[in-house]
Amino acid sequence: MLLADVARTSRQVAATRSRSAKVAALAGLLGVAEPAQAPVVVTYLAGRLPQRRLGVGWRALSGERPPPAPEPRLTVADTDAALARIAAASGAGATGRRGELLGELLAAATEEEQDFLTRLISGELRQGALDALAVEGLAAAVGAAPDEVRRAVMLGGSLGAVAEALLARGQDALAEFRLTVGRPVLPMLARSAADLDEALDRLGPCVVEEKLDGIRVQVHREGDAVRIFTRTLDEITARLPEVRAAALELDVRSAVLDGEVIAFDREGRPHPFQDVSGRVGSLTGSLPLSPVFFDLLTVDGRDLLGLSTERRHAELARVAPEPRRVRRLPVPEPASGEARRAAHEFADAVLARGHEGVLVKALDAPYSAGRRGAAWLKVKPVHTLDLVVLAAEWGHGRRAGRLSNLHLGARSADGTSFVMLGKTFKGLTDAMLAWQTERLLALAEDDGGRDGGGRDGGWVVRVRPELVVEVAFDGVQRSTRYPAGVTLRFARLVRYREDKRAADPEAVASVDSVLALLPGRAAG
Repeated sequence: MLLADVARTSRQVAATRSRSAKVAALAGLLGVAEPAQAPVVVTYLAGRLPQRRLGVGWRALSGERPPPAPEPRLTVADTDAALARIAAASGAGATGRRGELLGELLAAATEEEQDFLTRLISGELRQGALDALAVEGLAAAVGAAPDEVRRAVMLGGSLGAVAEALLARGQDALAEFRLTVGRPVLPMLARSAADLDEALDRLGPCVVEEKLDGIRVQVHREGDAVRIFTRTLDEITARLPEVRAAALELDVRSAVLDGEVIAFDREGRPHPFQDVSGRVGSLTGSLPLSPVFFDLLTVDGRDLLGLSTERRHAELARVAPEPRRVRRLPVPEPASGEARRAAHEFADAVLARGHEGVLVKALDAPYSAGRRGAAWLKVKPVHTLDLVVLAAEWGHGRRAGRLSNLHLGARSADGTSFVMLGKTFKGLTDAMLAWQTERLLALAEDDGGRDGGGRDGGWVVRVRPELVVEVAFDGVQRSTRYPAGVTLRFARLVRYREDKRAADPEAVASVDSVLALLPGRAAG
């Protein structure tokens, strides 16, 4: 299959708002794909790269392109091999080598293919053909029920693997994808609720669990063999001997458990997420980790996915001792005032112990692997601060030509200056992007290259610290990248505060107020 076929289908999908037309276009392409090509084709159509990351930045992609090829000749296999070579470049001179390989690939592509590749590599392939549509297109191509294909993807862990099997063997291949110990499945995910009362109202009979700020893990045990996977299905067994030992202590022959890896201090309070992440991400480290399980997907040959939350919890309680299970409070009658007060007291206690919030789960819900369904709702306290904009970066892709990523600052301890805490480009609507570009350029101390490309390679527009913004964030963590030694987690813009002047001491949060939010410095 030629890359031009994929690029053309991508353009067709992007050009229509009709879901049925999108699915038909995807089905038409997948229906003529060779099974061996299917994993790459379907991954491209979902807007991702099989290699995940190439180490190619936007500057390399936004430079002058080589003259396009006059006729399509790049195959999907050629493209995948070229991208694999780019991803594999390492060591001294790797950046230059990646640039050379990228140039060679683009030179072999037509103009339409160049545009497709650039958007695919940069993550800007906004064509509406994300996984859900790709699943429906695949189902239509082989005449299968979308729900059955979706379940196969969840249990197989890979859209590409399911696509290859279906195109090679038809609908009968769906039976191959079942919950198997040793093969990770996509985890069930939670949506957000504004507060605990909203979650209780939406779910009805439920259970409230402490939400641990750790690393999500899926633990597979078969006899004495244990394998541990992340939420992205990467295996990290060798890094977590404590988790392997804990899994072997359980009273089971085989099981698949869902949980978190966390670290506790001597007082039983959790270490910050970044400490846990650093320990898990390295092959060495002295920080002792503890697994805490909150779900059981299969045990001793019995598939529990279709059972209710309540029944799976009962099975988990049978095989895992209390220290290995997440704390939870059943709320079978959330409309009751007494039950609601108990739920709030439980949530307050969770925050007081230093955890990040609670998860509220419907008691009758099955485990929907790979879905961010409405049966699990997370409730976390949202912090907000008024900060000042110190600079902004020119956007790229859909935000090209507009100032996007904001540099955020708090007032210094002595009150005489502002100290950068981090950046955010989240929460910005198109209208806000247009407004802030005009407003920030009026405050600019340098323009960073008004064409959005950056003068002399510059991308940052530094501005006078006058514009105040309200920023929401989930927490604070230590960071050596910023002068204050801390940064905000998951910061996003709420609104501009033109009613406040940065020159007024009370208008902008201080570094001291941010430091007080560090884990261990203040409850919650």
